[in-house]
Amino acid sequence: MPDTHSPANRPSVLFVCVHNAGRSQMAAAFLAHLGADRVEVRSAGSAPADAVHPAVVEAMHEVGIDLSAETPKPLTTEAVNRSDIVITMGCGDACPYFPGKQYRDWQLDDPAGQGIAAVRPLRDIIEQHVRALLSELGVEADRGPAPGAPRMG
Repeated sequence: MPDTHSPANRPSVLFVCVHNAGRSQMAAAFLAHLGADRVEVRSAGSAPADAVHPAVVEAMHEVGIDLSAETPKPLTTEAVNRSDIVITMGCGDACPYFPGKQYRDWQLDDPAGQGIAAVRPLRDIIEQHVRALLSELGVEADRGPAPGAPRMG
């Protein structure tokens, strides 16, 4: 198993989201929350938590994540150079390409509506993607509910 505890060896994940700040914000928050300080998360195109749709904020609060406390650091050239994996969400042709990086494309449908009931399924899919990525990286998700565990609320 790789040593992900020292800063020099921890994987760095870069999120690139052009159109839907809520999706990117949820994914970055899950990764920061579940990966703790073992995964560096940078985000491009993600709005501050107070600009994200209230249903997204509420859906994350239901699983014990406060978006305002998990806002990812902004994208920098240094972060791109350090990143191991680039996650793209909803970028289409607008997605930048960084040579030499591993890419994961998480194409997710928009919620079928704007309310909390429409956001919950997307939140759960994003959580599954994040947990699978952490497992692939050899980073055990030691925070938050186990997959399939009852949700708060």
